[in-house]
Amino acid sequence: MNDKFKNIAIPRFSLNLVGRDFAVGDIHGCFRALQKGMDAIGFDPAVDRLFSVGDLVDRGPESHQVLAWLDQPWFHAVCGNHDLMAWRRALGEPFQEVDHLFHGGEWLDDLSSDELNRIGKRLAALPIALEVKTSAGIVGLMHADCPFDDWQHMHGIDLKGLAKMGSTAGRCLWSADRHDYRYTGIVKNILAVVHGHRTISAMMKLGNVFFIDTGGWTRTGHFTFLNLQTLKPLRGPGTEISAVIPSRRNR
Repeated sequence: MNDKFKNIAIPRFSLNLVGRDFAVGDIHGCFRALQKGMDAIGFDPAVDRLFSVGDLVDRGPESHQVLAWLDQPWFHAVCGNHDLMAWRRALGEPFQEVDHLFHGGEWLDDLSSDELNRIGKRLAALPIALEVKTSAGIVGLMHADCPFDDWQHMHGIDLKGLAKMGSTAGRCLWSADRHDYRYTGIVKNILAVVHGHRTISAMMKLGNVFFIDTGGWTRTGHFTFLNLQTLKPLRGPGTEISAVIPSRRNR
């Protein structure tokens, strides 16, 4: 496997002095529903910023639009496990531990080789985590689970381990342990950490860790927009789009 994640630096975004910053849960190719939610909360792309906790693609009908969203100067994302599976298969290096097709990856089969190459490289360049500065402190975002109780350890994580789900780095994209065990330990040296990955009916807070994937990509769910300045959620409307609902395994 090529070391696509050779740069372990965690991007930090400066304080937004003119607008609001929001984190949003898993999108899964339902960008039209996401836009509907953004309209409902009055998102202003001239001053506001939107930070995705990953899983931009798979299952939904608009996964192929991911590059158009990543091109927007106000939209930023970390890598989710579905983004990992997508870029690995798009670049001819399928992730061996999970059948991507079984988990909503069939959309790649409709793309040209040039489109596969562009999408694969762009998704491979997504960071495993990012930080957003607020007036109250730094908020960290990553997809599935922080494998440490001290955020500073994230800055030295060995990203070669992403090739294995059970590795320390792999837990950042695949683990749901903190959520499933209701672990309330505080992650030190960070104001808050925001995750997606596990689809739940309402936002959950455990210690200073927030889980915000409320199924905006499903027929019965909605997008949760977490204001990173106040750490208060805004609820978007439900979606009218029916994505493919997965088994609980490997969400």
